[in-house]
Amino acid sequence: MPNPAERLVDLLDLERIETNIFRGRSPDESLQRVFGGQVAGQALVAAGRTTDGKRPVHSLHAYFLRPGTPGVPIVYQVERVRDGRSFTTRRVVAVQQGRTIFNLTASFHQPEPGFEHQVPMPDVPEPESLPRLGDAIRERLGELPEALRRMEQRQAFDIRYVEPLRWTAEELAGAEPRSGVWMRAMGPLGDDPLVHTCALTYASDMTLLDAVRIPVEPLWGPRGFDMASLDHAMWFHQPFRADEWFLYQQESPIATGGRGLARGQIFHRGGALLVSVMQEGLFRPHRRSAAES
Repeated sequence: MPNPAERLVDLLDLERIETNIFRGRSPDESLQRVFGGQVAGQALVAAGRTTDGKRPVHSLHAYFLRPGTPGVPIVYQVERVRDGRSFTTRRVVAVQQGRTIFNLTASFHQPEPGFEHQVPMPDVPEPESLPRLGDAIRERLGELPEALRRMEQRQAFDIRYVEPLRWTAEELAGAEPRSGVWMRAMGPLGDDPLVHTCALTYASDMTLLDAVRIPVEPLWGPRGFDMASLDHAMWFHQPFRADEWFLYQQESPIATGGRGLARGQIFHRGGALLVSVMQEGLFRPHRRSAAES
């Protein structure tokens, strides 16, 4: 059996069925909906494969329009919006069962000489000193529930929270809406820069909305809210490898109207700011059934 990193590379390896049309697999994984990071990563692969490969992607803006159905292939239709002297622009529409579920616009640009500055990376513990996510949950629960055990087996990224997970109302009291995690792919991803960019795009949707929930409920355990990503934006500043440790700092400046906004910064462990991320999510309280009320 391939390891989770190999499965991720395979998931991002789309089938070209026409010049500007690609088809991606959607694993049947007992989920309510297709993971948003998968759709964003596959859409970016489709966009990148219609360029000459000489210009790396520098930004993407995307909307999640409908939940995708696990186990059903997704077709990605690419529009070649512009091939300019400095920038290349692509628009991608993801279609499943005849309905548009997602769209993305990506811009590609070869870096040019210019002035530089960046914010410093936060001072946090090194990833090797922190427990893996599954081990941190086991430490509290003793044994992983079946759903979390299946998730751990297929998880393509090693995730390690910078701060201990909070489990009780007392631990949540006064918690600020921010979170930090170290992440890296569970194995080598090869040397194609587009694969690393799309793998990190996949990973960027895994924990970003944590920051919105932290003041309200524990990150692991029964949820009081239905959550869904509404949109996603990323700016890629410098080259990176998604199979090397990166720090993902996340915070939520506001939650209101049933929506929460989160922003993230992704740093190389050496301190370089690699990627900036923004996302808004929908948060709806679970409706109790008549039997529960």
